[in-house]
Amino acid sequence: MSARVLVGVKRVIDYAVKIRVKPDKTGVVTDGVKHSMNPFCEIAIEEAVRLKEKKLIKEVIAVSCGPQQSQETIRTALAMGADRGIHVDVSGKDYENLGPLQVSKILAALAKKEDVRLIILGKQAIDDDCNQTGQMTAALLDWPQGTFASQVDFQEDSLKVEREIDGGLETIKIKMPAVVTADLRLNEPRYATLPNIMKAKKKKIDTVKPSDLGVDLSSQLEVLSVEEPSQRQAGVKVETVEDLIKKLRDSGRI
Repeated sequence: MSARVLVGVKRVIDYAVKIRVKPDKTGVVTDGVKHSMNPFCEIAIEEAVRLKEKKLIKEVIAVSCGPQQSQETIRTALAMGADRGIHVDVSGKDYENLGPLQVSKILAALAKKEDVRLIILGKQAIDDDCNQTGQMTAALLDWPQGTFASQVDFQEDSLKVEREIDGGLETIKIKMPAVVTADLRLNEPRYATLPNIMKAKKKKIDTVKPSDLGVDLSSQLEVLSVEEPSQRQAGVKVETVEDLIKKLRDSGRI
């Protein structure tokens, strides 16, 4: 197959970092904080690379939207096996307002420009947990979607996607071009080896601006305040069911 695959890779605060809210409550502290690729995006890249290794697709394009540092995330994707990268340069106020809809518009425009047949994204990002970009991208392109994928099989010009739902697993068949979002159990991403990291430095990363793609980044959302979760009170141990009922009754819970 000669299809190209577009894979979104988001730069997020590393999962092991304790998040701190800014004193003015306008957002979270990002300066001097370790960032890495969103874990679900790693799974998406791994799936695309495996499809290429099986010769089911011909090229894997990694794309990231954000400031200059986003190129580090793209380099990680290239070291994992992506062929080339596209950095959509978004900074300042535009970056602060960058949400799923704006990213979806960018991905849809790139899909048309690059003539891709498949878009693979992580099902959600660990910073905002929105779980919207894949669905919005499919809607903008009017493509079928296979979300929360735990297994993807090529069948000529279609995909069989096993997806995780509340009641268990659901298997659907969708025609390409399509959008797939990766769930946790789709695969286990590989580590980038030192030789591949060195090779990735020579791979091409194109930089474009949203305006080059005809995308308007204006947002209708306004963040009023970002606050820490309220502190949980310490629990109390009770010896018997009777003690539990008494405690609940005394506290006015029953």
